[in-house]
Amino acid sequence: MGRPSARVAAPWVRTRLRAAPGAAVALALLVALAACLAGAFPRAVDRYEDAGLQRTLRQARPEHTTVRVSAPQPDLGLPPERRAEALRPEVLKRQYEKVLGTVGSPLNVQRAQSAYGVAGTVSPAVPDPWLPRPTGLPAHISLAARSGLADHARVRTGRLPRAPHPVDASTPEVEAAVTAATAKALHIEVGSVVHMPAPGRDPLAVRVTGILVPRDPYGAYWSTVPLLRTPTLVTLPTPGPDPDKYWLGALLLAPEAAPALLGTSTNPARYWHLAPDLRGLHAHDLDRLRPAVAALESGPGLQRARAATDDGTDINTDLDDALASFSRLRSGIAPLVSVAAAGTATVVAVVLLMTGGLTADRRRTELALLRARGASLSGLAGRLLAETAVIAVPAGALGLAGALLVVPAGRIAPAVLSALAVTLTACAALPLRGALAHRAVRLTAPREDLASVRPSRRRTVAELTLLVLAAGAVATLRRRGTTGDQLTAVAPVLVGVIAALVLLRLYPLLLRRLSGPAGRLRGAVGHLSLARAGRTQASAVLPLLALLTALTTAAFGGSVLAGVAEARDRAALLTVGADARADAGAPLPADAPARARSVPGVRAVTPVSIAYQAKPEDGEDAVPLVGVDPRGYGALTTHTGLGTFPADRLRLTAGDHPGTSRPLTAAKHFGTARLRAADHSEAGVLTAEARPGTSHLAGDDRSGPLPAVASPSVAASYGTRRPFLVRLEDGSAVTVRITLVRDRTPAVSGPDFLIVDRAGLPAPAGRPTSLLLTGGHVDAEALRKAVGGSAAVRVRAEERARYADSPLQSGAEHVYTAAVATGAGFAVLALLLSLLRAAPEQSALLARLRTMGLTRAASRRLLILESLPQALLAALGGALTGWTAIRLLAPGIDLTTIALPSAQTPLTETRLHPDAWSLLLPALAVVTVAVGVATLQAWWTGRRGSVTELRAGDGR
Repeated sequence: MGRPSARVAAPWVRTRLRAAPGAAVALALLVALAACLAGAFPRAVDRYEDAGLQRTLRQARPEHTTVRVSAPQPDLGLPPERRAEALRPEVLKRQYEKVLGTVGSPLNVQRAQSAYGVAGTVSPAVPDPWLPRPTGLPAHISLAARSGLADHARVRTGRLPRAPHPVDASTPEVEAAVTAATAKALHIEVGSVVHMPAPGRDPLAVRVTGILVPRDPYGAYWSTVPLLRTPTLVTLPTPGPDPDKYWLGALLLAPEAAPALLGTSTNPARYWHLAPDLRGLHAHDLDRLRPAVAALESGPGLQRARAATDDGTDINTDLDDALASFSRLRSGIAPLVSVAAAGTATVVAVVLLMTGGLTADRRRTELALLRARGASLSGLAGRLLAETAVIAVPAGALGLAGALLVVPAGRIAPAVLSALAVTLTACAALPLRGALAHRAVRLTAPREDLASVRPSRRRTVAELTLLVLAAGAVATLRRRGTTGDQLTAVAPVLVGVIAALVLLRLYPLLLRRLSGPAGRLRGAVGHLSLARAGRTQASAVLPLLALLTALTTAAFGGSVLAGVAEARDRAALLTVGADARADAGAPLPADAPARARSVPGVRAVTPVSIAYQAKPEDGEDAVPLVGVDPRGYGALTTHTGLGTFPADRLRLTAGDHPGTSRPLTAAKHFGTARLRAADHSEAGVLTAEARPGTSHLAGDDRSGPLPAVASPSVAASYGTRRPFLVRLEDGSAVTVRITLVRDRTPAVSGPDFLIVDRAGLPAPAGRPTSLLLTGGHVDAEALRKAVGGSAAVRVRAEERARYADSPLQSGAEHVYTAAVATGAGFAVLALLLSLLRAAPEQSALLARLRTMGLTRAASRRLLILESLPQALLAALGGALTGWTAIRLLAPGIDLTTIALPSAQTPLTETRLHPDAWSLLLPALAVVTVAVGVATLQAWWTGRRGSVTELRAGDGR
């Protein structure tokens, strides 16, 4: 008798993968995509934040970012030999190596751009007459003995300076070199000798032996002290039209010649300039960077530097100011990005959970049979976890690898953690759903539709808990703005969660109220569709939550982006004043308006004259006086919305004669002032007598003062009831009276202005100095050529583009857009999954109804009407929730930080407000997708036929 053959059990995981390969591939693609997006998000944030930090530090320039360690000259009581020894390069180099050790992580020093040496803190005037003297003052010269000169400069003429013999304070002559810019400005040539004043002895002769060209003129070596590279023409604050000026330049000595500075009046000091490695600085290290800089300036680092150099050593840098500026900008942007990230993460998590729920529902009979045959709940969950992990873990690793390739810059750890969170969620969705659905062994599955399931106490407690969290988050954001804790980031998500739970509570009530009228309609399609909609499973909270969260996040994000665009448009308009403008310091040519009008894209040209130094009542304060054509300028104000006013309120009266005003001369008398107008080619004498408390203007060319539009500050200073004199830049004067007050005006961006009819100004002052242009797409280059090189041209479109040029702000905007688009895509996927879950049952129902005589058109109407209640519920609820969330959170959000550069100072803050398109378009998309899927399903079911759908033993 043969031995019985052993039974070989097929592995569970392999069997399940072979049984449903399509579902396994779909899950792998979903997890890979979600892991890739999750891993790419933190690296994208790191990338644009690092780029923003690098730009901030570059704009600060090396003279502000370099750490400057300085020590005074050695004690005067020391012997001359010891004082000279302290300034020699060997000693300074040893101290430099020790000073480098005082810099702590994460601040690294770029040794190639760092330097040490000796420099004079005083730049005395030199007596050499051959040096240029613009206004008769002698040139001033600074001496510096700097290390590494041969490595950072190329000799154009001559040679580098040397010190062949030991140098001390009594040395009569040393050698030096100058840069090409210094040589050109100060007329220095190889062989020139500059005599530096020296107290108690003959001047120190400094012979120039070479002219140098910096290899990296904008690097920290040359830019920490720009005077070493480029001379400066210093202007003294002296009164008069031509203030006194003198040249200030630097001579570069050999490092070995540094002790010679002790014998001059330059007050030499030792220094060690440490250039930070900006490429090694990252935004995520900001919390450690600022304490490290503070420790250098006034902490342990300063103590170690003094121990290595001198007790009087001091450390200064403006790097902490640059870091603080970047930190303020980032702190205003990061909360807005976290709102989008939280919403997208919620939608992605819901889709992964829905995927597990869909698989559990599809395999409900199989899992119930396993439980009935003795499978434990933990064993069942373990098997489901194993078969899911085999798919999800490799897919998550593949998605993470894709994220690292797509976004090569940034930290790896946050990307790994994000991808791991996605993978774990995907692995746990099916086991948790299966264990929850089969925790008790049942022969038949109970009904779980919304019409029959009553909310439990646990669900009520959970909903109330979420309500408290959402209310707390919203209250926090409204009170503290976006600077609050991370709870504020999930406030829109929590609002969507509460809305989803509330709508699911109201959904059965609405269906019951509609079922009565639908039952009285002719035909069974309406009544049957509502009955089918009422059989929606209670677990439909997940797809509704995904849709509401995505719609809320999309509305919030779309409103943020629309607000950013509006803020930039408004700021560009306030800066330019029109679609384009051309400004000149002198009157423009007479044909300039006609040439500007011929530029492509220009629809209208408004010439204006602007006198920026006009002084009301002959006072000290200047107020810009703008001369305009009332009709054209009024149309411009209407087009821009800046200070709109009726043209008739500014136009001269019928008896006035434009252009007949004459320059006024004033003769002062006791208690009176007589102003006379010089008559040149036309008759007319204008006399004004001003007595205390009165103002009188008489003449045959004008019947009264010019009507004027003024800013609130000017109106408050000079009043609106009495005329007053305005002295123009050329000495002429006009009398004006303020008739209108407006906050802003297109011609002037400042808070002070006066606007009058240009026809009432004297002829020289009435000539246009600026052109304000309106048009759709103004050609900037053509406009510059048309007005000539003397006029500065600014275009509104270019100004707006400049606002979006910041890496931090533009990067945050792009990441925000991508996050909102990702959330919307996964929300559509959630809708498709919810429809796919009901597809088999709907197909079987249609097949049965088709056998009973239901037409194809009625089948389409049935599926569309069945999907409409939930789609309309999600669409209307999403739009309402998005509007509510924006209105609730808007007081705590200022879009100015993300919209405008830090250097731009807006006149007002830009608050968040609902955007109609951002509310309506996503809601319409949800309804469109639902109707389209229902129509496609009805068409596909009609093609398959009833025999294919209905098979013996099918339990659908």
